[in-house]
Amino acid sequence: MAAPKSSFLDKVLGRIGRLDTEGLQTVVQRLARERSFLETLFHTIEDGVLVADEQGRVIYFNQAVTQLIGLQPDGEGQSIGDILPEVDWKKISKADLAGGAHVTRLEFEVHYPRPRFLRLYAAPLDGEATGSSGVALILHDATEARQKTFEAIESERVQALTLLAASVAHEIGNPLNALHIHLQLMEREVKKLKVGQASSLSRNRRGQDRLEAYPTTETALKLEQYLDVAKGEINRLDYIITQFLGAIRPAPLQMKLASLNEVAEKTLELLRPEIENRGVTMKTKLARNLTATPVDATQLQQVLVNLVKNAVQAMTIGGTLTLQTGENPDSVWVSVTDTGGGIPQEQINRIFEPFYTTKKKGSGLGLMIVQRIVRAHNGRIELDSHVGRGTTFKIWLPLHERKPRLLTDKNPK
Repeated sequence: MAAPKSSFLDKVLGRIGRLDTEGLQTVVQRLARERSFLETLFHTIEDGVLVADEQGRVIYFNQAVTQLIGLQPDGEGQSIGDILPEVDWKKISKADLAGGAHVTRLEFEVHYPRPRFLRLYAAPLDGEATGSSGVALILHDATEARQKTFEAIESERVQALTLLAASVAHEIGNPLNALHIHLQLMEREVKKLKVGQASSLSRNRRGQDRLEAYPTTETALKLEQYLDVAKGEINRLDYIITQFLGAIRPAPLQMKLASLNEVAEKTLELLRPEIENRGVTMKTKLARNLTATPVDATQLQQVLVNLVKNAVQAMTIGGTLTLQTGENPDSVWVSVTDTGGGIPQEQINRIFEPFYTTKKKGSGLGLMIVQRIVRAHNGRIELDSHVGRGTTFKIWLPLHERKPRLLTDKNPK
C-alpha cells in the first residue's frame, strides 16, 4: 500500500490549474520553507541520514554522515559500495515483494575518520511518493552502547569471581600453608642427614667406627633441589591467590595529592634489580613541574609495577624500557614502553580479560587489576602495540577529582 500524500500537496495539486502567478509564488515559498526546515532538522540530529537512488548513488546526506564515515560535502553521486564496503547494496536495494517496506538492519565497524561501531537501518523509498525509488539509510553510532555492554559483561564476570573467591582462597590457601610447613620440616631433616653423614665419614677416616647408612651427598643435594622446586611452586600458587583476591576485592582508594613523577621513580627504584638483571636499558622522560593530581599513590604504584614487569618480560635479553610522564589542561599521563615482540591484533581485545595471559607462567590477573585501579581513578588506558616493534601502555588520570552534582532547591526559605 502506497504511503499517503501530504494534505498540503493534495490541495495544491488539486487546484494547480486555477492558481495565478501570486498563488504559485506563495506555494513555492512555502515549499522552500518546509525544505529548509527539514534540512535544518536533518543536520541537527546525531544519526546519519543518507539517501541513495536505484543505482546506489548518493543523492542526499546530512552532516552526521560526514562525521561518522568521513563522506565529504561534495560526495553526492558516489557509490554506496565505495563509501560503505561492508554494506551489501544488492540485498538492501530489494523492495519487499509483498508491497510493504522491508527494513534491513546491519552492524559493522569503521576505522575512518575514527574507529566507531555503527548500526545501519535501511528501507526502500516509495517511488510513487518521492518521484523516484531508492533507499534511505540511517547510521546510528552505537560505540558507547557497545562499550557499556562490554563493561556490563565484565562486571558480571567479576561478580561471579567474587562469589567464588572466599571458598577458593580457603580451600586452596589452607592446604598450601600445610604443604609449606611440611616442606620446611623435610628441609630440616635433609640438613640433619647431611650433618650425620659428614660426622660418620669423619669417624670412619679415624678408624673408630664403621660408615653408617646415611644418604650420599649427591642424594641429599637432589633432595634439596626438589624441595626448592616444590617451595617455589607453592610460592607461585600463593602469589596467584593473592593476585586473585586483589583483583576481586579492591581496597578503597585513599586519595591524596601526589605527583606521577614520584610514583614512577619509586616504581623504578623498586624494580631496578630485576630490570638490570635482565640487561634491560632504562630511559625516563619525566615532565618538569608536573601538576600534582588526586590519586592513591600505593595503588597507582601497583599499576606501574604490573606494567613495568610485563614490559620487562616481553623483552628477551636486552631491550629498552621507557617511562614517560606528561600533562594537558585536564589530565596527567604516564606511559610504559617496551621494545619487545608486540601484541598481535587478535589478542589485544582479550588482554584485559581475567586469567587470559600470553605468558607461560602468568596468572592473567595483572592487567585486570591495572584496569580496575585506573577506572576507580576515573582514568583511562590507551594501548598502542606493533608486532616486532614493541608496546606502549598509556594511563590518563584527571587533574581534578569529580564531585557529585547536587540538585538546588528551587524554593529556598
